[in-house]
Amino acid sequence: MRQRSGRNYSAGWRQVLVPFLLSLFRGALSDQIHYSISEELAKNTVVGNLAKDLGFRVRDLPVRKLRISGEKEYFTVNPENGDLLVSDRIDREQICGKKPQCVLDFDAIAENPLNIFHVTVIVKDINDNIPLFKQSTTDLKIVESTQPGTTFPLDPALDSDAGPYSLQRYHLNDNEYFDLSEKQKPDGRKYPELILRHSLDREEQNFHHLVLTAVDGGDPPQSGTTQIRIQVTDANDNPPVFSQNTYRVRLREDMPPGTSVLRVAATDKDEDVNAEITYSFHNVDEQVAHFFSLNERTGEITTKDYLDFEVAHTYTLSIEAKDSGDLAAHCSVQVDILDENDSAPEVIVTSVFTPLPEDSPRGTVIALIKTRDRDSGENGEVYCRVFGNNEFKLKSSSNNYYKLVTDGTLDREQIPEYNITIMATDRGKPPLSSSTSLTVHIGDVNDNTPAFHQSTYLVHVAENNQPGSSIAQVRASDLDLGSSGQVSYSIVASDLEPQALSSYVSVNAQSGVVFAQRAFDHEQLRAFKLTLQACDQGSPALCANVSLRVLVGDRNDNAPRVLYPALEPEGSALFDTVPRAAQPGYLVTKVVAVDADSGHNAWLSFHVLQASEPGLFSLGLRTGEVRTARALGDRDASRQRLLVAVRDGGQPPLSATATLLLVFADSLQEALPDLSDRPMASDSQAELQFYLVVALALISVLFLLAVTLAIALRLRRASRPTTWGCIQPGVSSNSGPGVLPNCSEGTLPYSYNLCIASQSAKTEFNFFGMTPELAPTQDLLSDDTSWVPNTNREDTEIPFASDTILEVSATF
Repeated sequence: MRQRSGRNYSAGWRQVLVPFLLSLFRGALSDQIHYSISEELAKNTVVGNLAKDLGFRVRDLPVRKLRISGEKEYFTVNPENGDLLVSDRIDREQICGKKPQCVLDFDAIAENPLNIFHVTVIVKDINDNIPLFKQSTTDLKIVESTQPGTTFPLDPALDSDAGPYSLQRYHLNDNEYFDLSEKQKPDGRKYPELILRHSLDREEQNFHHLVLTAVDGGDPPQSGTTQIRIQVTDANDNPPVFSQNTYRVRLREDMPPGTSVLRVAATDKDEDVNAEITYSFHNVDEQVAHFFSLNERTGEITTKDYLDFEVAHTYTLSIEAKDSGDLAAHCSVQVDILDENDSAPEVIVTSVFTPLPEDSPRGTVIALIKTRDRDSGENGEVYCRVFGNNEFKLKSSSNNYYKLVTDGTLDREQIPEYNITIMATDRGKPPLSSSTSLTVHIGDVNDNTPAFHQSTYLVHVAENNQPGSSIAQVRASDLDLGSSGQVSYSIVASDLEPQALSSYVSVNAQSGVVFAQRAFDHEQLRAFKLTLQACDQGSPALCANVSLRVLVGDRNDNAPRVLYPALEPEGSALFDTVPRAAQPGYLVTKVVAVDADSGHNAWLSFHVLQASEPGLFSLGLRTGEVRTARALGDRDASRQRLLVAVRDGGQPPLSATATLLLVFADSLQEALPDLSDRPMASDSQAELQFYLVVALALISVLFLLAVTLAIALRLRRASRPTTWGCIQPGVSSNSGPGVLPNCSEGTLPYSYNLCIASQSAKTEFNFFGMTPELAPTQDLLSDDTSWVPNTNREDTEIPFASDTILEVSATF
């Protein structure tokens, strides 16, 4: 019969038992919640409000995720109100057997933050089991000579209930020959004994029928009965006698099957067949019969299977010795099992927190670890450690609980996951160990700045590029995952004007490709610098900058431009006069041109396309200087025309032309008639010619002064050693013997070098365009090959110490 259940009933018992039980367990357990219930409660019966007892608010329950953890979950938590409910049938006898107190321990786990609470539920017994005898009928044989007061042990009744609801007493039906007494075994169980009150007489009555009743302590009490049939036999007046009433032996649990436990011995004073004794188990439970065997002839007890201290600490064996006349004696054998370290610790991992953010601080709880060892004493004491990982450690909690926490800095880019091995070892000798592994994945956070593949970028772009074409690509990598590793590009700074930047370049935000928005012009912009930025998509975003320098390369897109001679409006060039007595190498004029390009594209060369008198003039290939290649002949016309081409070094080359009009005349007045047939120049050209005439006159005056000064110096230094020297403004001729100062070379349009030789038979005036080492290079495109520097001329072979040369240079 099962006891009624309900919240009011359990609450009433809780008010009585909880204070008493708390006082008992306060020293052993800390921070525990205690409840008391009756067994066999209906499913979903409320035990108590666990959330309230733990101090949780109802609105916090969805976040805290309160739940039950245990080997077998007899309870569950209502997630809505936090009530602790019965989730499975609770049979006290099945769970705790005959223990005086039945306690269910389990753990309540809450998250956010992760914590564990120990809950103890005391299961109270109800009178739901009836005392039962193993046999409905018991047969006894009693010799008629048995003396009054002799006792006969009977099989006890079994009642699975405990405490007040367990078996309490036995009683026998009324009769004149037998009484009943109760005895108690070493393990505390009661068994009945039949006592003979009066002597039996087989001839008078050979059978007696009795009813034995077992009653428990319920209200109302429950009972069970068995029939006792007693057969009165002839006299066998000496029953067997054991050497001792109780035997006690200790046996290690690791002993193999077949190990001898003990040999019991009984003696009988009778002779012959009445002294033959057989041994048997008497009134033993199934466990004894499973683990032990008894030799009925020798009385030796041996093991039949491996013993386990964790299953039972002790066994009580009742042995009966009978002779042939059915006289019996009884003894008790108590076998104590000694614990051996034969159970390895167990490691149970609960509530693993993964993935774990890589920026988690030290001490972050990752998982709860529970250890368990079925052994006792030191064999059951367990300690845990983390094997092979320095980034994690175990922090002891309570009741064999550990918290796995971080103990170092985590970096997902270096180690994306950890295989953590938890090893549990007991303190037995030798110790036993077990281990379990768990995998913790490391979650990514935005902790890596994008990194460009190059520290700086240098790009060469030819001018006149196609607008919209790509000119470069920058790349940056980010070790983070997801959006934190996605990089976008932008231009954040430039040495260009901010307003003009967008019209020059742009960058693709996803690919990092830099595009030219317009065609570049090397002549306007030769280089510019950009600062590009790569940012990830994390929150907050991380950025990195890199410098990109763009060099605009030159193309040959500009033709040479002739600066001198300048063209008149009608396209003809100005005229230049050449003295009739000009010697070979005389600098007549110089063609000056520029090219807006640079480098090889601006490397100009000068070529004669047409000449009135081929071979009369030479043209410097690189200098553009026009010099006389030979002396003017009688048949040569006084008016000469040269068509000069100026070419750059590009591929293909670009060119420009200049026309030179040269007039051989000793004075401007002499040259004017030769030009009278030319069209009238414009006012500006006439003004230019006026300035030229004035310049020529000034040069003539300076020339005469120089000659006069040279003659005076010669007369003054007649007695001094003869030396060479060139007179230049601001330059002394004290260079010493053997040193000839450089004679400056004139520029546009005329340059005269005047040197005066002393101590010669006659005064000579020589015009040098340049020293023999710096003679102009022959025009490679000119057909004139008659001009060759005269190395045998007197002005170049005069010893340095024999003459003094006065150089006068005039330029305009």
